[in-house]
Amino acid sequence: MAELKGLILSGGKGTRLRPLTHTSAKQLVPVANRPVLFYGIQAMADAGIEEVGIIVAPETGDEIRAAAGDGSAFGVSITYIEQASPDGLAHAVLTAEPFLGESPFVMYLGDNLLRDGITELARTFATERPDALILLTPVPDPEHYGVAELTDGRVSRLVEKPPEPETDLALVGVYMFTPAIFEAARAIEPSPRGELEITDAIQWLVDGGLRVDPHVVHGWWKDTGQVHDMLEANRLILDDIAERHDGELVDSRVEGRVCIEAGARLERATVRGPAIIGAGATVRDAYIGPYTAIAEGVTIESAEIEHSIVLAGSTIRDLDSRVEASLIGRDVTIGRGPAMPRAYRFVVGDSSEISIL
Repeated sequence: MAELKGLILSGGKGTRLRPLTHTSAKQLVPVANRPVLFYGIQAMADAGIEEVGIIVAPETGDEIRAAAGDGSAFGVSITYIEQASPDGLAHAVLTAEPFLGESPFVMYLGDNLLRDGITELARTFATERPDALILLTPVPDPEHYGVAELTDGRVSRLVEKPPEPETDLALVGVYMFTPAIFEAARAIEPSPRGELEITDAIQWLVDGGLRVDPHVVHGWWKDTGQVHDMLEANRLILDDIAERHDGELVDSRVEGRVCIEAGARLERATVRGPAIIGAGATVRDAYIGPYTAIAEGVTIESAEIEHSIVLAGSTIRDLDSRVEASLIGRDVTIGRGPAMPRAYRFVVGDSSEISIL
């Protein structure tokens, strides 16, 4: 078998994460202070994959190139492939065909996170040598996913969001293919939503008698497409964080596993882990609760926050109530205004959601 290549899809518009994604690619929104995209690249590097292609959209391609670079920071070589319009996952595969050539490859959706990576999957694919290998995981609500039906340990049918699912095995956003998938992608017709669906291409392989094997994931998997998913992924990754105190602590208390990056300064603060405080952050007269990621250059002063993600350069100060379950973008300022008169004043971007409790 030729050497395995990697393909990461990073071209989606991220409409469910607006307003953050009006100004940034959704794959670059950080989880535990690291862009989601980087976890996928690292998973490929850990599996021994050396050549990685990243599908990008015209609107966000430059930003993703600037963030991930040539791949040398991860130990891989990255090639960027522009997909002019988001016409489906199977269309993305065809767009990447010149890069992939005759190589088998792993396709990884750039906003997905797999706790245990893809090393075992790559080993299984190389040993068993099926025509395709798909990742599945049991979910409580399979009607919201593509669902696989198995016969004698092989995939026999794929159904997209079935109203009455036959199984609870949902497709995870990671697939392994041989070049047979190119013929399949060319043979199918666009779905009712106008896209070339990867589920239809895989079904074409099955119907043609090709071997599609399942690989059931037992560690956690997250699709970080929505805010509550981002916060849950942040929680899951922080659960495994290593304790490290490289910053400066002045009259402060740290409880549990907390990572404090170099240049961070805590004054009269309490941080209860698991949590991460980024480089150059300032936490003063404040409380940082569990499952919180404070990015670089953030200031938290006279405020309390937990189970939240605060992106770089933001400031939260002088709040009477605790901030919780929040995703706060870059260079945001949140503070208490004058107490009287009691009125709200907002400058709010498109598709924002504001809850006043």
